[in-house]
Amino acid sequence: MIRHHVFPVSTVLLVAANLLIPVAIGLFAIGFFPYKPFLPGLAEYQPLEYGPPPKAPFDRLIFMVIDALRSDFVYTNGSGFEFTQGLISKGVAIPYTAHATSPTITMPRIKAITTGSTPSFLDAILSFDEADTSSTLAVQDTWLAQMKAKGTGKLVMYGDDTWLKLFPGLFDRVDGTSSFFVSDFTEVDNNVTRHIPEELRNDDWNTMVLHYLGLDHIGHKTGPRGPNMIPKQREMDQIVRQIYEAMEKEAHLQSTLLVFCGDHGMNDAGNHGASSPGETSAALVFVSPKLKSISKHVKVPADFVGDFQYYSVVEQSDLAPTLAALLGFPVPKNNLGSFMSDFLAFWPDRHDKLQILVRNARQILDIVTATYSGGKQYSPDCNRPGSSAEELACEWQQISKVAEQIPEGGEPDDDWMREASKWLSKAQTLMSSMASNYDMPMLIYGELAATAASVVAVCAVAALASITASSLAPFALITLLYGIMMFASSYVEEEQHFWYWTTSAWLLYLAIRSVPKATYKSFAISLFALGAMRITRGWNQTGQKFAGEPDIVTNFVAPNPPLLWSLVISTYAVFSMELFHGLRNIPTTISGSVVVGLVISAISFKLAFANEDAPELVVGFARTLVHVFDGPSLMNRARAVFLGLGLTSLYPLYTIFVQGSKASKAEAMRTLHHLYTLFALTQSRVTNAPLFLLFHAIYLYLGELSLGPVEITISSLVLQFSSFFAMGGSNALSGVDLSNAYNGVSGFNVIAVGILTFLSNWAGPIWWTWASTLLLLRSRQSKQTKDYTYRQHAAILTVFVTLALAFVMAACTALRTHLFIWTVFSPKYLYSMAWSLGQHLAVNMVFGSILYRLGCI
Repeated sequence: MIRHHVFPVSTVLLVAANLLIPVAIGLFAIGFFPYKPFLPGLAEYQPLEYGPPPKAPFDRLIFMVIDALRSDFVYTNGSGFEFTQGLISKGVAIPYTAHATSPTITMPRIKAITTGSTPSFLDAILSFDEADTSSTLAVQDTWLAQMKAKGTGKLVMYGDDTWLKLFPGLFDRVDGTSSFFVSDFTEVDNNVTRHIPEELRNDDWNTMVLHYLGLDHIGHKTGPRGPNMIPKQREMDQIVRQIYEAMEKEAHLQSTLLVFCGDHGMNDAGNHGASSPGETSAALVFVSPKLKSISKHVKVPADFVGDFQYYSVVEQSDLAPTLAALLGFPVPKNNLGSFMSDFLAFWPDRHDKLQILVRNARQILDIVTATYSGGKQYSPDCNRPGSSAEELACEWQQISKVAEQIPEGGEPDDDWMREASKWLSKAQTLMSSMASNYDMPMLIYGELAATAASVVAVCAVAALASITASSLAPFALITLLYGIMMFASSYVEEEQHFWYWTTSAWLLYLAIRSVPKATYKSFAISLFALGAMRITRGWNQTGQKFAGEPDIVTNFVAPNPPLLWSLVISTYAVFSMELFHGLRNIPTTISGSVVVGLVISAISFKLAFANEDAPELVVGFARTLVHVFDGPSLMNRARAVFLGLGLTSLYPLYTIFVQGSKASKAEAMRTLHHLYTLFALTQSRVTNAPLFLLFHAIYLYLGELSLGPVEITISSLVLQFSSFFAMGGSNALSGVDLSNAYNGVSGFNVIAVGILTFLSNWAGPIWWTWASTLLLLRSRQSKQTKDYTYRQHAAILTVFVTLALAFVMAACTALRTHLFIWTVFSPKYLYSMAWSLGQHLAVNMVFGSILYRLGCI
């Protein structure tokens, strides 16, 4: 008789639930992040009854972007931009604060600046892929395309190669630099500056774009008050001086306009991507001797203000129509910006002023028509307007009628100018807020798929008869509270506190429960583990509201490099001893040489990387070691570590597959875990290395408690999340750490860099996936539990992930018109995608299952 192998019902349900997760994520993402359509082609001047377009005061543009140039970096006392402040004081420079809408990341900000539109949130995702070409602006109308179409000169660009990705083939002379090698403060800017003297002598261009990255890199590494920040500001100020003095001396630069600005700002931790005042407040300065005739006196330096809004506040999209009038080309078709009224003084003839505002207004009205009528004739009922868009169109009809009634030879009055400018601002606000057209059916399908996955996962748990309802009570409470929390923006921003308190409470519960069986040793370990968790919570200040506030790293570790390196070397020493113990069946000479060689290569890489990444941390004995290990490049050092880890792992794998008792196989699994720890240390910031000692202490504590599968699963869940936040993670795009994304990589490779980015940002959670698998294997052997141990573990984790995903989707749908939808809830959905697809499916389900099967061989 042939016996057919039948999968248990729980396994079938578990597989089905996990297969539904990417389906739900994909459906919801399609509806939530639609790629917005745009009006194709270049705008042309439309004939108006007011005559030809006004004459432009400038014929040449130098557009200088200083990445992450927050407004106070230029305008306040103590700034390094002393020459620029002098220009403002003389009236030859006009300062603004340019509001950058979220996401405050370079690619979407450049799109807003050049098109005048509100970019799709999808651009924030695409900006992390240097190989992406789908987000190009090659066929969209921008002021760069309009300057090219004028045919009065070439376009040149030096700096961040994001411009080359957005505008392929547009520039005549280029030299791009990568924006993701964030350890480079100097060369990345020197490669831009070295081209300036020659280009200022050339007269064959009409547009020069410069994009400096050094200040942004300094912010990421040391924050806005780091020791390198003021020197970098002075360096940038000298570039402004060099350009301005050339504008004064060179005849071909007499009608040149210099605009320099930040694409976004930064928060108090030096990061960006979210919507804090520091991140959304960028400096914007127009510079030219011609501005003296129209500028107004302002106080400089300005008094510090907490919201970073200095002088007049404009939208970044306002640059497009303003540059159009100042340089003499049509407003780009997809522009939602409004002309900056300060510059109307350039045209004394009021008909010219009227024409500038009318052209801007009619261009925006074309977008309203295209958006709400599909390009058909748009004739709203102005007696009973049915929407804000219809009300907007009707208001413009009234303003137009007033303009049409101006007699020939007459001039529009100041009231009409104010009303037209007010209408432009209102139109900008309305259209920007409606920039995302959600596909509601797809949102609903995604939520239904997530709900179905949750139901199926719950059924998979129910099919496992060994799990009791009482044992799942803590898990149910954690899941319910987490789901409710997703509907509150403040809790999403500060999610780390939920996991810190939940983890602490869970560890305390386990300690109290074990009191009747406690020994002095277990009591001491319990106290040590709880203390380790308390230190873990305070190690890095994360979240969004209090980013940059004091923490253990900034207060104690970073200011005391000897303490830091003592902790780092102690961490490597502990795990090297564990590794040496795991290789004890190999002759001591060989195992000792392997461990010493591996650890020395790992430490030498960490020292060399820190010397490049944060040289202020490498002093004293650490500096001596850097000189001792001097030689190979960072790339080769990283590859040596990876190769050493890979070769060393062959022995425990051989023990598992070919020989050995159950005890030796268990030891081999622990040895593999220690090897992963060395890899995780390589992929983590040097200041986070001691956290793995704390994780190890908590792991030893859990190992003393003889936990069951459900308790191990709950411990794994809370510790995965708390370790992610403890290492500096957050729910903001600014929390993505790219500093270790290129370890061992010679150039940009989307797959390699993507994997390394995930492994570095989720190093803690992956460590706990491995640790919890070891605990499950120990539980299986000690309690002789049946072979559904890992199935229980996987099913419970799947219930949490599917329910959490459903809650996040419901929150994003219900709050899709919320003020913080793009700054809080959308990034949270992106992180939910990473947790669900990366940490849950790839790590917990696939990798964790492989580890468990290895341990069961």
